[in-house]
Amino acid sequence: MDKDILLFDLDGTLTDPKVGITRSVAFALDKAGIHVENPDDLCAFIGPPLKDMFMELYSFDEAQALQAIADYRVYFRKQGMLENVAYPGIRELLEALQKQGKTLLVATSKPEEFACTILKHFKLDSYMLDICGATMDGTRSDKADVIAYAVQKHRLPVERCVMIGDRRHDIIGGKKNGMRTIGVLYGYGSREELKEAGADCIVEDVQSLLDVLKKRRFITWLDKKKKSTAELLEQARKAKQKPRTKALEKTLGKGKNSAKFNKVNFNG
Repeated sequence: MDKDILLFDLDGTLTDPKVGITRSVAFALDKAGIHVENPDDLCAFIGPPLKDMFMELYSFDEAQALQAIADYRVYFRKQGMLENVAYPGIRELLEALQKQGKTLLVATSKPEEFACTILKHFKLDSYMLDICGATMDGTRSDKADVIAYAVQKHRLPVERCVMIGDRRHDIIGGKKNGMRTIGVLYGYGSREELKEAGADCIVEDVQSLLDVLKKRRFITWLDKKKKSTAELLEQARKAKQKPRTKALEKTLGKGKNSAKFNKVNFNG
């Protein structure tokens, strides 16, 4: 494969699963004797592996976390899976990228069975070379492991791959596999989270993501942007100037002729 290969996260990147996931988590916690008044308090569960979040946020031991996951899936299978919406503009983004000949896949920590059902429901599966997800038994749930599985299964050249997602797990997973990474801010991660994880590029909305990804020789362009940003920041530091020089503004997409990139940031 000599064209760009784009791996998309699912939750918070292609679709907004907030209602279904938070209700499923609330159902599982209720079974464990924990009542949550406001489902919005459970948004941290969107994206990362469920087991990790039950253990981290509620101090469950492994057995309790596995039981919570089983209870979660009772509600999720019944109705939570489709309490979900595709982000506006996502279908058009995937269609445009497919027409350009880019290779598209999904890499998600959601069980593969569920991910396939969701993408088929929204008729987004036809754009994908494959939908790679976690196993039901949890032996493959970490995002880095899911991405590695996709790479091995399809013999993907990682130097041509870009991982796109809304949480730090997506960025870290892509980096561990030697990929460039893009963080999106319309999902459930913050700019600080994505920047700290090392995202090469951060975009604010779906249109900005399309503007970046549809560029020919995108990976070469991204590397040049990162290099220019790093060099200008270093020059500004040495000169003890404010980092936002006119040249830096232009490189970051805020120059006179770069209006469409004013919602894109690059990490040097």
